[in-house]
Amino acid sequence: MTVAPAVDRINRADWASAFRNVEQELTDVALTPVRGSVPSALLGTLYRNGPGRLERGGQRVHHPFDGDGMITALRFSGDGVKLSNRFVRTAGWLAEEAAGKVLYRGVFGSQKPGGVAANALDLRLKNIANTGVVQLGDDLLALWEAAEPHALDPVTLETRGISLLGGVLKKAEAFSAHPRFDPGHHDRPRMVNFGVKTGPRSTIRLMEFATESDAAAGIKAGDLLSERRDSFNGFAFLHDFAITPNWAVFLQNAVEFNPLPFVLGKRGAAQCLQSKPDGQAKFWLIPRDCGAFAGEKPRIIDAPDGFVFHHLNAWEQDGDVVVESIYYADFPSIGPDVDFTAVDFDLIPEGLLEQCRINLKTGRVETRRLSERCCEFAMVNPNKEGLPCRFAWMAAAAREQGNDPLQVIKKLDLSTGERLIWSAAPHGFVSEPLMVPRPGAESEDDGWVLELLWNGAREASDLVILDASDLSELAVFELPLAIPHGLHGSWVTAA
Repeated sequence: MTVAPAVDRINRADWASAFRNVEQELTDVALTPVRGSVPSALLGTLYRNGPGRLERGGQRVHHPFDGDGMITALRFSGDGVKLSNRFVRTAGWLAEEAAGKVLYRGVFGSQKPGGVAANALDLRLKNIANTGVVQLGDDLLALWEAAEPHALDPVTLETRGISLLGGVLKKAEAFSAHPRFDPGHHDRPRMVNFGVKTGPRSTIRLMEFATESDAAAGIKAGDLLSERRDSFNGFAFLHDFAITPNWAVFLQNAVEFNPLPFVLGKRGAAQCLQSKPDGQAKFWLIPRDCGAFAGEKPRIIDAPDGFVFHHLNAWEQDGDVVVESIYYADFPSIGPDVDFTAVDFDLIPEGLLEQCRINLKTGRVETRRLSERCCEFAMVNPNKEGLPCRFAWMAAAAREQGNDPLQVIKKLDLSTGERLIWSAAPHGFVSEPLMVPRPGAESEDDGWVLELLWNGAREASDLVILDASDLSELAVFELPLAIPHGLHGSWVTAA
C-alpha cells in the first residue's frame, strides 16, 4: 500500500494556525449553538487547560508545552452555556508581562534571549501551570507536574496563588498534572495523585484526598486521607498512572537523563531525555492504603518495550492486574533545531492502544494490541475508573494507520474491537474528549462526549457535544475565542 506524504494527507496550515497567543480574556459570554441543542440534563462546568501564550516580545516558544497556562470554563446551566477564560497569574507570567520579554527557559527547549551564554547555568524553571485542571474542595487547581499547583476561584477563574494543599506539599514540591479519581471503591470517593523526585534512585509520593465532605466523619473535601513514599532504582519519567481498588500502577519508561546540555544552556530539560537501548521498562505497582494490600511493599515487574505518556484504565481480574496504555515505539521528541509547526509526522512514532495483563505471582506480562489507529487522550466512563470497562473514547488520527494530527473522536468497544468515528476533518483538529455520564445512567455509554476542537477553516475554537453511545452530533458552538491545541480538562457536575 502506498501512503501519501503528510503534506498531501492533512492541511498543515489549518493545523498550524492554532499555535498563536490568546489575545483576550472573556467573562460569562453567552453562547448560542450554531447547530443542535444542549441536553437538558447536562449541567455543570467543563474546564480546559493548555498553553495560551506561545510568543512574547517577538520570541516564540520552542515547543507549545512551554506556553503559559490558560484556563477555559464552559458553564452549562438552565440559562444556557457561558464562556470564560483566564491566564493563570503565576509569578513567572506576571514578571514576563511586566518586562515584556522572555525571562525564563522552558523544559521543552525554549530559551531566553542571548544564546547559550545567557542560558548556561540558569536552572530556574517557570511554573507555567498549563497541563491539567481539577476542582478539589473550594479551589480549582491549575496543575504543572514539576511543581506545586496554583489555586483559582472556580467561578471567576481569578488566581488565588500557589497552593500547598493545606500544608500537604512543600514549596516547589512536584505534584502530578494527571490525578486519577476513584469513584468510591472503598469508603468514599477520592482524588489519587502523586509527586516524583527523580534521580539515579526515584521516590514516588502517593497521596489520596477526599473529594466530598463528610461531617459525621470530620472530613472536608480536599483533606489528605492517606500517603506513602516508595523508592525505586532508576530515573523516573512519569506523566500519568492508573488506579485499581487496590493498586496504583506506574510504568517506568526505559529512559535516561543527561543534564549536561541543560546545564550548559544548549537544550531544555526534556530534550535531555532519551530512550536507553539496553534499558528495561518496569511496572511499579504500589499498594493503596485503602486496599487489601495496604502496608505491603510495591511489586516491580518487567514491562514491554516502548514509551507511554498516558494510560486508559486498569483493573483487577483473577488476581492479575490489567492495564491499558497508549504505547509509542520510542520517546517522541522535537530536536532543538526543528520548528514544531514543520514537524514531519511520518518520522514520529504513533501512539497505539495496548493491553497488558500482569500476573502478580509469576511476574509474567501478556500483551495484546487493542487498536491499530494512532490515538491519544483516551478515557473510560469516570464512574467505572479502576474497573473492567467495555467502552473507551479517545482522540485519533483520521486515517486508520500511521501517525497524523488528531482529527477524529473514536469510541472503541474494548471487547469486540468495533469502533465508531466522529470526524472533524478536513479542517478540524481535536483534543482530549471528556465523557460525562448522564445522571442516574445505568448503561456504561449513556452520557455525552464534550470536545473542544480547533477549527482551521475559521481559525477559532468550536465546542462539540456528542452522544456517547453512538457519537451522533447533538450541538455545535462556534466560540468567539481562538484557543491553541490544549492538554487536559475536567468536568464538574453542578451542585
